[in-house]
Amino acid sequence: MSNKVTVLGSLNVDTTLRVARMPQPGETLSTENKSSAAGGKGANQAVAAARAGAETRFIGKVGNDDAGRFMVESLKDDGIDTSAIITDSTIGTGSAFILLDEAGQNSILVYGGSNQQIKPAEVTAVESEIAKADFLIAQFETPQDATLAAFTVAKKHNVTTILNPAPAAKIDPEILKVTDLVVPNESESAILTGIEVTDEASMDANAAKFRELGVKNLIITIGSKGAYYATADSSGFVPAFKVKAVDTTAAGDTFIGALSSQLKPDLSNIATALVFAQRASSLTVQGLGAMPSIPTLAQIEAASK
Repeated sequence: MSNKVTVLGSLNVDTTLRVARMPQPGETLSTENKSSAAGGKGANQAVAAARAGAETRFIGKVGNDDAGRFMVESLKDDGIDTSAIITDSTIGTGSAFILLDEAGQNSILVYGGSNQQIKPAEVTAVESEIAKADFLIAQFETPQDATLAAFTVAKKHNVTTILNPAPAAKIDPEILKVTDLVVPNESESAILTGIEVTDEASMDANAAKFRELGVKNLIITIGSKGAYYATADSSGFVPAFKVKAVDTTAAGDTFIGALSSQLKPDLSNIATALVFAQRASSLTVQGLGAMPSIPTLAQIEAASK
């Protein structure tokens, strides 16, 4: 039986500009090409979960514009339940502008738009949908008070909560108290704990700090190196698969979505689920664009053979 995953998150139309290298301050560069696609951390994670086999629902907000309609249809194309996406008549749909260099590295500017208008009451209004999930995922491209409301509802119904604290920001400590699993990258983890991630001992120290803050389970993603995990029962490091990266956009989002499709709610299979998530992420970085490069379950399984 497939996991049921609900994502509270952002919906952005991504515009990618390909450049030879990142510009210096005050410098003007020509772009090699320009492309637009559906994106946003929340949308990417939902699509990754759905393509990896999870029954997926989305909670979010778009503007009453072509971009918003495009985003909703893009999720529907992947079989995602969009009934909890609200249309805002006053503020436009979110957008992101991605600079992508020849080495596959990116810099991203995000306009939050309607993503920043999600209210706690709008989240609690879909309590019945949250209650159906095995996992509820949220990030920091939507307001933290909405995340707190959603996670509080989730815990009421024994739904496992996953927080991706990206982009890094000062966090309401109450959110951590209702978070079952926190999944930052190494820089985000260091910002939240004050402990720089340099080796496995420092990762253990980050895990201990998160436990002090109220989160018992941690995964730190470390780019092309792999991912560290710590639960109440075990800890370890799962190396990444070695591939040539073309575009790292959505690699972390693919990781989280794919992970949620395989993880057991009690996290007892976390090491195995991490290998699956790493495989999915390794496929994403070999393609261009965020959502277009997220692999399907068949592609992940084929790459695993």
